[in-house]
Amino acid sequence: MSPVPPSPPTQPPRSDSAWAPLAARLFRALWIAQLVSNIGSWMQMIGAQWLLIGHDAALVTLVQTASSLPVVLLALPSGVVADRYERRGVLLAAQFAMLAVSGTLTVLAFADALTPTPLLLLTFLLGCGTALMGPAWQAIQPELVERHQLGQAAALGGVNMNLARALGPALGGVVVAAAGAGWVFAFNTASYLGIAAVLLLWRRPKTVAPATGGEKLLTALDAGRRYVWYAPGIRRVLLRVVLFVPGGAALWALLPLVASRSLHLGSGGYGLLLGAVGVGAVAGAFALPHTNRVLGANGTLGGGALVFAGVLVVLVAVRDTWLVAVALLFAGVAWIGVLSTLNAAMQTRLPGWVSARGLAVYLLVFQGGQGLAAPLWGALAARLGLAVPLLAGSGLLLVSALSLRRWPLYGAEGVDPSPSAHWPVPPLVFEPGPTTGPVLVTVSYRVAPGDVTAFSDRMEHVARSRRRTGALTWGLYQDGQDPGHFIENYLVASWAEHLAQHSDRLTLTDRRHEERARRLLVPGTRPEVTHAFDASSGPVVPGEGVTPYPGLRGTVEGHHQQATNQLEKGDDAR
Repeated sequence: MSPVPPSPPTQPPRSDSAWAPLAARLFRALWIAQLVSNIGSWMQMIGAQWLLIGHDAALVTLVQTASSLPVVLLALPSGVVADRYERRGVLLAAQFAMLAVSGTLTVLAFADALTPTPLLLLTFLLGCGTALMGPAWQAIQPELVERHQLGQAAALGGVNMNLARALGPALGGVVVAAAGAGWVFAFNTASYLGIAAVLLLWRRPKTVAPATGGEKLLTALDAGRRYVWYAPGIRRVLLRVVLFVPGGAALWALLPLVASRSLHLGSGGYGLLLGAVGVGAVAGAFALPHTNRVLGANGTLGGGALVFAGVLVVLVAVRDTWLVAVALLFAGVAWIGVLSTLNAAMQTRLPGWVSARGLAVYLLVFQGGQGLAAPLWGALAARLGLAVPLLAGSGLLLVSALSLRRWPLYGAEGVDPSPSAHWPVPPLVFEPGPTTGPVLVTVSYRVAPGDVTAFSDRMEHVARSRRRTGALTWGLYQDGQDPGHFIENYLVASWAEHLAQHSDRLTLTDRRHEERARRLLVPGTRPEVTHAFDASSGPVVPGEGVTPYPGLRGTVEGHHQQATNQLEKGDDAR
C-alpha cells in the first residue's frame, strides 16, 4: 500500500546530529527493540553452530547459508508483499512467524531432539522471516524520521547491526558454555516480542489501497523492475553498490583467516577484531553528517572506498594485532559511511507505491554481491594464499573510487517522490473493467516552431516518467505536414494500471517534467488526450448496452482544461 505522508517530530533537536533520528520516539523504540533482536539472532547462530560441531564441517557452514539464502531468494516477492499490504501488518506477521519458529527450536533443544536436519530447516525458515521483514522495514523509515535525516537513520541501522555483531557472538558463546544451546534459542524467541510490542502500539496513519491492489505477483514484480530500470538515479545507486560490495566483501570473508593464520589468534582475538569494526561503525555514524556536508555523497563514497582498500593492504602487510585492530576501526567508519549514503540515496528517491520493491532490489544486489564474492575470495585464498584475494579486493575498491569520476551518484536536489495525483479522472462514455486492456493513451501537443528541439529533449524525461509508472511502450511523433504538431502515445497493460498512474504513482518529480515540457506549447493551446482500447475482441457500439462511466466529468474539453489548470497551480497543488 502507499503510505500516507509521515508525521515526523516537528522540532527535532539538531537535525545535523548523527543521533537526531533517535529523538523520534517510535524510531528510538524500534531501534532498541531491533538491537535486542539482532543480538538474539547472532546468539541463535552461535547456538546452532555449536550443536553442529562434531558433525561434518560443511554442516557448520550451512548455518550461515540457511540464514542468508532466503534473503536472496525472497527479496523481490517480499518487496511486492510490502507494497501491496499494510506494512505494519507485514512486519507483525514476520515477527510472530519467527517467534513460532524460534520457539520450536527452543523446545527441541531442551528436549535434546534437535538433529542437524530440523535445525537447518528451522534456521532456513527464520531466514525466510528475515527476508519478508527486510523490504517492509526499510520502506517504513521515511515514516519514522524527517526525510533529510534518512542518512543518519541508515547509519544508525548500521550501528545497530555492528553492535549486535560484536555483542551477540560473545554473549552467545558465554551462554552456550554456561547453560547450553537451548537458552540462546530461548533468548532469541523472547527478543521478537520487543519489536512486536512496539509495532502493536504504533498508531500508523491509515493507508489507501493502490488502484492495482489486486495485481498478480508477476505483474507487480514487473512494475517494480520497470520503475527501477527507468529511474536513472536508482540505477546509479545500484551501480555504486555493484562496484563497492564485491571488493568490500573480501574483508568479511577473509577476516577469520587473517585472525587465525596471519595473526595466530583464537576465537577471542577474532572477536576483538570484529569489535574494532563495530566501534569504527559507531564512530562513523557520529562523523557521517559532517562528512557528507564537507565531502558530499560522492566524496563520502570515494573516500570510503579508498580507506577500505587501504585497510585490506594493511591486512596483508601487518602482523601486529593491535595495529590491525586500529586499521579495522577505519574499516568500520568507511563501511558505515558508504552503505548509509547508498541506503539513504535509495530511500529518498523511491515513491511510496514502489518503495519496498525498489529497496528489495537494493537488498538483492547487496546480498547477492556479498554472497557471490565471498566464496570466490575463499577459493582464491585456498589456492593462492591470503595476500592475493586481499590485494585483489583492494584493487576493486580502488576501481570503485576512480569510477566515481565517470559514474557519480546523481544529485537529489530536484527529486521529490511525494505523490502528486494531478491527473483528473479520464472522461469515458463507458466503464472498462480493471483487466480491460491494453490501453493506448495519445496526447497531442502544439509547439512553437522555435521550440521543437527543446520540447523533444524535455519529453525524454516525460518518457521515463511514463515508463516507470506503467507504460509498456512509448513514442513521440512529429507531424510530417505540420512540424509544430507532436503526438505522444504510450501503451499501458490494463485499465487498472492506467488508473494507478492517475491515483498514486505520479510524483512531484514527474509533475515537474510535464510542466517543463508544457511550458513550450503554443500560448492558448493545451494537450488533447484520448484513451483507446483494443477493439480486436469487439468494439463498443454506442447505444448498445453501454454503461456510462461514473467518473465522467463534463466534456472532453473540460477534462483538458481541468488537467491544464491543475498543472499550472504549481507544486503546492496535490
